[in-house]
Amino acid sequence: MKLSVLDQAPISRGDTPEQTLANSLELAQWTEKWGYTRYWVAEHHNTNGLASSSPEILMTRLASVTNRIRIGSGGILLPQYSPYKIAENAKTMAAFFPDRIDLGVGRSPGGSALTRSALTDNQNKSLQEFPRQLADLHGFLNNSLPREHPFRLVKAGPRIENIPPLWVLGLSERGAKNAAELGLNFVFGHFINPDHGQEVLQAYYDAYQPATTGARPQSIVCIFVVCAETEQEAEELALTQDKWLLNVGKGADTKVPSAAEVRNKTFSAEELNQIKHNRRRCLIGTPDAIEQQLRRLQEVYQTDEFMVITNIHDFEAKKKSYQLLAKQLL
Repeated sequence: MKLSVLDQAPISRGDTPEQTLANSLELAQWTEKWGYTRYWVAEHHNTNGLASSSPEILMTRLASVTNRIRIGSGGILLPQYSPYKIAENAKTMAAFFPDRIDLGVGRSPGGSALTRSALTDNQNKSLQEFPRQLADLHGFLNNSLPREHPFRLVKAGPRIENIPPLWVLGLSERGAKNAAELGLNFVFGHFINPDHGQEVLQAYYDAYQPATTGARPQSIVCIFVVCAETEQEAEELALTQDKWLLNVGKGADTKVPSAAEVRNKTFSAEELNQIKHNRRRCLIGTPDAIEQQLRRLQEVYQTDEFMVITNIHDFEAKKKSYQLLAKQLL
């Protein structure tokens, strides 16, 4: 089993955005040390609780302070941008850091309608264009646009040999088939929607069409994990993530609350039910317990790689969670 990291750069209560981004650099170095395969960063906008709003810049900085771990985006919001420009950014990063860059893209609108309008400079860009944009991005990366394409003579530079692999992030069979039909890699967001994941991954495997001879389907499943030496400690740490998820769901303050803040909070019956519902997106417990659950999910999803996201308040406890998991499984 391979393990990787998804970092949304969540800002813990009491920390500044500057400290949060510094923590991302430290966490990338830490997880590289413990044998993680990839370190990907998300893209979010118009929020006070997440510091990763420019993944390409953050990726370049992360790659500069690490040596082996693959650095990627999870994911760049393709519907808001030009596939040509995304391809050039990715190839530039890959020129600086050969064989270490992953390009992950998603169909998400990136926030509210107003936020999306700001991202697109008020241009009306339909999410229904995603399959076409994905095909264009793949074409610009590999210089393989069809002859009848209007931009066939436009080449994405720099013209490097080792093209960064393209990954498609998705939650549905539609997204899985978008990736499969182009022979691309696929990431399923169990941490967002744990329902019907088996069907989504199976749709990807069934529809996969190799883009080159010998290519095979590659998948990653992304999941929340909180790991600690005891069940009690893991539960206490996870409460800060529970409250954060509640706040995100309400569109409220999205900074990760402290343990003291959560201990002093009285949850309503509705909130407790929502926490229970959200826990389906998470694995929480000791290294042994989490390994057993991951092994079961590995059989369900037929994947050999999990991408771990841990949005708890205590940064040192977050590092320890990744360490314990690595010592158990890598």
